[in-house]
Amino acid sequence: MMNWNNLDTINSYQELSKVARVNLAEVMAGESGAERVKKYSVPMGEGLVYNYAAKQVDDNVLAALAKLVEETQLAEKFEALYNGEVINTGEKRRVLHHLTRGQLGTAVVEDGVDKRVFYEEQQKRIAELAEKVHSGEITNAAGEKFTTVVQIGIGGSDLGPRAMYLALENWAKVNNTFKMEAKFISNVDPDDASAVLNSIDVEHSLFILVSKSGTTLETLTNESFVKDALKNAGLDSSRHMIAVTSETSPLAKSDDYLAAFFMDDYIGGRYSSTSAVGGAVLSLAFGPEVFAQFLEGAASEDKLARNKELLANPAMLDAMIGVYERNVLGYESTAILPYSQALSRFPAHLQQLDMESNGKSVNRFGEPVNYQTGPVIFGEPGTNGQHSFYQLLHQGTDIVPLQFVGFRENQTGRDVVIQDSTSQQKLCANVAAQIVAFACGKSDEDRNKNFEGGRPSSIIIGDGLNPKTLGVLLAHFENKVMFQGFVWNINSFDQEGVQLGKILAKRVLAHETDGALKEYSDLLNI
Repeated sequence: MMNWNNLDTINSYQELSKVARVNLAEVMAGESGAERVKKYSVPMGEGLVYNYAAKQVDDNVLAALAKLVEETQLAEKFEALYNGEVINTGEKRRVLHHLTRGQLGTAVVEDGVDKRVFYEEQQKRIAELAEKVHSGEITNAAGEKFTTVVQIGIGGSDLGPRAMYLALENWAKVNNTFKMEAKFISNVDPDDASAVLNSIDVEHSLFILVSKSGTTLETLTNESFVKDALKNAGLDSSRHMIAVTSETSPLAKSDDYLAAFFMDDYIGGRYSSTSAVGGAVLSLAFGPEVFAQFLEGAASEDKLARNKELLANPAMLDAMIGVYERNVLGYESTAILPYSQALSRFPAHLQQLDMESNGKSVNRFGEPVNYQTGPVIFGEPGTNGQHSFYQLLHQGTDIVPLQFVGFRENQTGRDVVIQDSTSQQKLCANVAAQIVAFACGKSDEDRNKNFEGGRPSSIIIGDGLNPKTLGVLLAHFENKVMFQGFVWNINSFDQEGVQLGKILAKRVLAHETDGALKEYSDLLNI
């Protein structure tokens, strides 16, 4: 029987809070640090490794975390999720993003439709359209090929697909799979759409409108902006636009689009990069084969996430160490620090994934919780971040856990030797140095130059960033967030917190305001 209990009622959580703390600066020094680096490491999919030697854990902490995993039934809850049980209690929905990349358990059937078959059909339809666009079978009115694809969406319809596109853009160019440049319009600020439209040739551009409901205000506003630009260029917008939406939305069977591809209510926006939301733009940009490799990588990590053994399940282990840091050690934030420029927008995607999922103060049943839940997530790629906010990370009053991502090789194969080392070696040297500097610190009589150390980090490391390893990274963090939500007994799959502002904005636009809302509306000349 599945038990959904608050964290502060769990016996093993009480035991965890009593386990002796680890002196990170001490255990990471000298040979003991070297032994930790070898010992505290677990393989992920596609050759990646999750190394947590520089976290404030030891065998005693890990044993206590394993008990918490068992008592909170994390493996069983994940099994219930991928077998189609209604895990999203707020909206009374299944949670099926894992099904977009593989069948983990039993068939999930809704209204007579096998959902895995449904997602595969959409991927196949997208692949067929992408191949017709690339071959020139689908063209603009002049019979010329499209060279640019522009995604119009916001939130999960933008952050994830944009991050994945940027992560693979250079890789695709080097590996001769780059088909079309991709751009993204998300902000309702007209300067966003204008900037994109000014940077492209609209006559040779294909636009993807992404809206599950077909009623998202920001997205429909930007669609009108684009349609106006197409009209002013003397172009028929219906020959330049496709839709990604639900089968029941007003966009589904509209003559305004070349084609419509479907998603459903069982995949939240922030979990939709492996659905048609990411599939359409990534397949057009890089080819459907590359998108298939991306899905393959994600599927390999999903399979690992089923493992009931904590120390053999990297996503669960990362999640549990995060719970320990949040609820026992009291750390409020987590920094995501990829030492790869290709992952420049990956922290922004993870910020939404984590904070929109686990930024909750009530449990699955709507009752207030008396403990901390999701942390604040932020980050930038290294080494840029080192010259920005690392000062606070090293010597600030708050300890911020760090999650590094690093690769031994760059994506392009291009490099140069300067002062006896390559650029990639310099990049990797920096991440290695930062891990040890944060953990061990440095004593100095000048307090301004003193580093206390004891600042925890982990690193995911591999040979290189490609479609498969990117899929592994995405699935790892999706599953990490899921496991933490289970431990905190919250619903990680709704996002009511984004609704109130939307409702009030509609009141402002309808001039149905009073009090402070009216005054701010007047100040902004609405």
